[in-house]
Amino acid sequence: MTDTPTSFRLLPGAADSPVVLHVPHSSRALPADVRRGIVLDDRALERELDHITDSHTAEVAAVAASLCKSTPWRFVNQLSRLVVDPERFPDEREEMLAVGMGAVYTRTTHREALRPDGYDGSDLVRRYFEPYAAAMTAAVDARLSAAGRAVVIDVHSYPTEPLPYELHAGGPRPPICLGTDPVHTPAGLLQAAQEAFSGFGGTGLDSPFAGTYVPLKHYGRDERVSALMIEIRRDVYMKEPGGEAGPGLEALGTAVADLVEAVGALG
Repeated sequence: MTDTPTSFRLLPGAADSPVVLHVPHSSRALPADVRRGIVLDDRALERELDHITDSHTAEVAAVAASLCKSTPWRFVNQLSRLVVDPERFPDEREEMLAVGMGAVYTRTTHREALRPDGYDGSDLVRRYFEPYAAAMTAAVDARLSAAGRAVVIDVHSYPTEPLPYELHAGGPRPPICLGTDPVHTPAGLLQAAQEAFSGFGGTGLDSPFAGTYVPLKHYGRDERVSALMIEIRRDVYMKEPGGEAGPGLEALGTAVADLVEAVGALG
């Protein structure tokens, strides 16, 4: 645990790159005061972090960035999603509120209590969610200004077996799930991703997780902002839950780099 964490990092890429690799769920870090608001004991919390963290996805993005001729920008969350989940809607639009996993989680992956009944998460939204959203919006605006377009590629992972919190667990669980948006995921971007990840045993669309991350300023309004979510099934590259990475990590980083290069060629 850490008392004064940096909430996020924007790692610079090439001045003219339109790509932002977004890594929102890779960290396990919790500020001490946030930890005190969680009802799990230390052992249960570590187990929950094993399940909820997209372990090693920051390393996947780092490998990709190191291989690209035109380095993408990287926006990496430095805190656990148990602090806030920056990819949730901050209001009633968020369907995960049904299982206590809106912007501030009150339930665990197994639908058990994470925070006390009636917990008010507004302070965490103010301290962490809103600055994160503002910084991500600024990062996308900067890519629009520099390159005339922005491409947000989310790097996530998901468990091989469904967890109780999942709302759409009945569908396929391919090695690589590609999350799309009808406005912000153009056909060329999707095709480039399908080709880049063709060597991992198959890709699927929007199952078990769907959608993309686009800052609310641009969401549904600015088609210059493209977005795609990459959900990697964890057995492809790591020991579950929460274990060490294997050789699949380097291969995935190479695939992400191939996608970034292809995006650059789309113009």
